[in-house]
This record gives sequence, C-alpha cells and structure tokens, in this order.
Amino acid sequence: MTRYIFITGGVVSSLGKGLLSASLGALLQARGYSVRLRKLDPYLNVDPGTMSPYQHGEVYVTDDGAETDLDLGHYERFTGVPSRQSDNVTSGRIYSTILEKERRGEYLGGTVQVIPHVTNEIKDFVLDQDDDVDFMLCEIGGTAGDIESLPFLEAIRQLHNDLEPNQTLFMHLTLVPFLAAAGELKTKPTQHSVKELRGIGIQPDILVCRAEQPIPVGEREKIARFCNVRKSAVIQALDVSTIYEVPIAYHNEGMDTEVLRAFGLPYDEKPDLSRWENIVGRIQNPEGEVKIAVVGKYTELLDAYKSLKESLVHGGIANNVKVNIEWIESEVFEQEDAMSRLEPVHAILVPGGFGERGAEGKIAAVKFAREHEIPYFGICFGMQMAVIEAARNMAGISDASSSEFSNDGTNIVGLMTEWKSEDGSMQTRAEDDDLGGTMRLGEYPATLKAGSKVAEIYGATDILERHRHRFEVNVAYKEKLEAAGLIFSGLSPDGRLPEIVELPNHPWFIAVQFHPELKSKPFEPHPLFASFIEAAVKQSRMV
Repeated sequence: MTRYIFITGGVVSSLGKGLLSASLGALLQARGYSVRLRKLDPYLNVDPGTMSPYQHGEVYVTDDGAETDLDLGHYERFTGVPSRQSDNVTSGRIYSTILEKERRGEYLGGTVQVIPHVTNEIKDFVLDQDDDVDFMLCEIGGTAGDIESLPFLEAIRQLHNDLEPNQTLFMHLTLVPFLAAAGELKTKPTQHSVKELRGIGIQPDILVCRAEQPIPVGEREKIARFCNVRKSAVIQALDVSTIYEVPIAYHNEGMDTEVLRAFGLPYDEKPDLSRWENIVGRIQNPEGEVKIAVVGKYTELLDAYKSLKESLVHGGIANNVKVNIEWIESEVFEQEDAMSRLEPVHAILVPGGFGERGAEGKIAAVKFAREHEIPYFGICFGMQMAVIEAARNMAGISDASSSEFSNDGTNIVGLMTEWKSEDGSMQTRAEDDDLGGTMRLGEYPATLKAGSKVAEIYGATDILERHRHRFEVNVAYKEKLEAAGLIFSGLSPDGRLPEIVELPNHPWFIAVQFHPELKSKPFEPHPLFASFIEAAVKQSRMV
C-alpha cells in the first residue's frame, strides 16, 4: 500500500518546501523504503517551458521530455529517482484537460465545476502511476491562503477521507521569525497559517518551522498547543552550511521518526546516512579550491542555473575541492577591457540560454578560453557559440552566425525542423509551431567517436542525455570545421545532429548540445563535470 505525504507551505514563499520534500524522500530511502515525489503547481501556465527564467527560475527537463518545476531537480538529486511527466502538474494543465473533455462532451452536458471536476482531476493526478511505491510525497506549490491553491488543498483534503486510515499525512512548513527589536521568536504567523489550513478542513500532522535561531522548548510547546499537534511533531529547521546537510539535520530533529510513528510503522532502527555524511564531509573539508567563471545571461537570478550550480559542486565533491563560482553577465565581454575578468579563473563555462542578447560576449569568452588554453565547457547554447567562434576564427567563415539571431551571414546554427526520436520515429516541427513544440526535449542517444576525449571521460561510446533546445549546429559544416581543428566527437546515431565538439590540442575544451547538469547527483557526479573540475584543479596548479 502506498502512503501519501502532502507537504504544504505557509506564511511566506521560498521557505524550502522542495528541499524539505527531497530530504524527507532521502531519509525514507535511508530507512529502506521506496519513494516517488510529485509537485502540484497552482499557476495557470500549462508548464514553465515558455516562462522567463526571471519569473520561474530553471526549467527542469525529465527523461520523457517534460518541462517541469526546478524542485523536481532537487527530488532527483536527493533520491536518484528519475522524474517524469506524471510528476508535475499545474492548474493550467488541469484546466486545459478539463476543457478538452468538456468540448468532447465527456461530461454529458453537465455543468463543469471546481468541485467535483477540478478536484477529481487533481486527485487522479496524485493517484496516477504510483508504481506501488511505499511513499508518495506530494508538494503543493504556493502558500496557505493563496486563492489559486485552494482547489489543490481541497483535493488533498478529500483524499484524506477517500483513502484508508493511516494512509495520508499532512506536513506543513512555516516560518518562525525572530524580531530583533523584541529579542524573541514569534509563533503567531505559524498559528495563523495553521488556522488557515484548519479552516478548509486540513489538520497538519507535522509542523516544520524555519527559524534563524533555535526554537526554545517553551515556544515549541506553545506552537504544539495552539496548532493541535504533538510537541515532538514540531520540527525546527535551521540554516545549514550546505543543502546536502539538510537530510542529516532533519533526522537529528526527529522528522523521519515522527513520520513513521504517524503511519504506525517501526521507527527504532536508525537510518544509514553514511552517504550524506561523506558528501557533507567532503564539502566542509576540501583539499583545495578552484575558481570557475560562468558566463551567462541570467546571472542576476541564480535559480535560473540551479542544476548547473549544483553540478559544479558535485564536480568539486568528486575531486575533493571547493568550487568558487564567479557569475558573469555575458554582455560585459562585448567591451574589450572586460576580458581581464577571466584572467584569474581556472576554467570557463558558458551555459544554455535563448536569444541574441549577450551572444557576442559568450563568443568572446569562448575565444579567450581557446587562445589562453583555459579549460572550457560549453552547454547547449554554449556549444553553439563555441562552434560559431571556431567557424569565424579557425575556419575562416568570418560571418558565421545563427538563424536564432538573424538571417544575415552564414548560419552555422539553424532552426531544427526534423529529427529522429529514441524509438526511431521521425519528429517534424514547423517554424510557426508553439514555442515548446519546436524543441527537442528529453532523453536522446548519442554516439561518441572512439578515442575522443569524451569517450574516455564517459568510458563508453553510446550515451543518453537530456536535451532542451530549438536550434542545432548544421552538420554540413562538419568537414570544414574538423579540417580547422574542431572535432565533432559526438553525433546522433543517424549522424545528422552534432552532439559534442572538442579541441584535441587543448587542455580541456568540450562543448555539448545537451544538458548534463540535469543528470548529476552529489553521490554520483556527472562524468563531464567531474572531469571539468579535475582540469580546473590542474589549471590552478599552473597559475
């Protein structure tokens, strides 16, 4: 029997429901249980695929091609369970599905209402494909009291009654702020947040209280008394030095014990947290450090590069070094006097992105890395800029460009209109399709050139990686670029789509069309990031 844990938030946003869900999943795994995690988002977009990174942060892509919330990245990184399209839903997708059914006449002429039609659709999503896992953790986006969250809260309230006794648990994350002027922690926001939930019929079983300072016993008793929970069910959540310490911190506070107790499951045996203790030990006690420049266009909001940031940390864990990241807006390199900012770094990374803004600055950063023999890692757009730079300055195609910018010049990179999917079927897209519809999304295979640097790094010649892009390097220029020294070391199995390029006579110069950061985990760093940081370590010893 699958047990369901519903995780809600109150008081303010950004308290860390995603990390709470991921960490609880990791703790349950450490006790030998199987888990799956899901996110229910209340916004009306069908998915975050067309949203600006400044609005939503990173778009996380699953193996099956879903564009999802960045919290699913936390879920995968902490549990190792691959997320899929059925693990993220929005109000937009719920209402879209209902309206399609209504247009087809599936409601037999009845009036379509929030209750029962919207809530039933949400419940069907929660219960769908549970795979008979031991625990299904469902995070509800937004905060208690948000009008757009009400259908989701009503749906999980109904599920509590629909399912068997002791099959559901409500966990609520709140804030206990410290008022410096008063010199004390305030519990009233938590009380009001729980009152809001109880007003719609949800009684939290466990309260997780974010606080800047330890919550005294007296204050915990007060919260428990006014919020109608056991004192042991008031779990404090204090800041820690690294997010990978969160599972350990929550266990020390008794969270996993309280969850199992609420479900009537044995909880005396301690979980095996050696994996997390080893990771935290490496992060807190590095043997050295490196400085990596990330030249991007969304550097004002680091959530836009959440998986990338964590993957660089994973590369540091693999090499037992601290990775210091310098986030640099690519447009600054469109001024010649700014290139000095790259001189002290040990490696340069140009990540994915869309649009012309900052493209020339990224090309300038690629050229600097190539000419100064600094390790370079290009991802998605970063690969396209590396190919354009090589075409201009190595192959003599001075007007090399991308049709993403304009149709002036020689478009080495162009809009992708057809490709083969993993099952061998041909996928076609038109330029005027919906934005998400023109993308190659999800996991696709690539064949690596035997003897290449990437084949050595992967230890294989056949790989699977996740994609999210609309434009491709034109393979027609492969011969000319290879003659100039840029090797196409990875291609789609049919040879039509370039996946990886590298410079064999460079300390470390690799650019990939896919997003390896989406598969990296702290306990299993992606081989490209591990190798990239290793190259940065070697570079640091030469400086």
